Amino acid sequence: MENVVLVVHLLLALSLIGVVLLQRSEGGGLGIGGGGGGAQGGRPGATALGKVTWILAVAFICTSIALTILSAQKASDASVVDGAGVPTESIDGEVAPSAGESLLPPTPDAATDEPLTPDVD
Repeated sequence: MENVVLVVHLLLALSLIGVVLLQRSEGGGLGIGGGGGGAQGGRPGATALGKVTWILAVAFICTSIALTILSAQKASDASVVDGAGVPTESIDGEVAPSAGESLLPPTPDAATDEPLTPDVD
């Protein structure tokens, strides 16, 4: 069900983009300098393309809400960190750092004063 709604949502998004790009520019972006005045004052009548844009926009919002509801139903209260199953011991037998320890790489050994280099086999 969620996949069907998602596919419809994507098709609506692409259709909405296409319909908006097909519309004729009315000039005066954001209504600045529209002039109008006289007998022409007010908005022009709605075109068929404008009505299709509204229908697609409403359908897009409905599918967005439906997807939100579907994903909320699947969500659980568990945290991602709780279910990570972080091992306490690594493959080498070394203890892995806990969540509170630093995750920075180790510093050079103070006894040898040699920089750490990766093991190349």
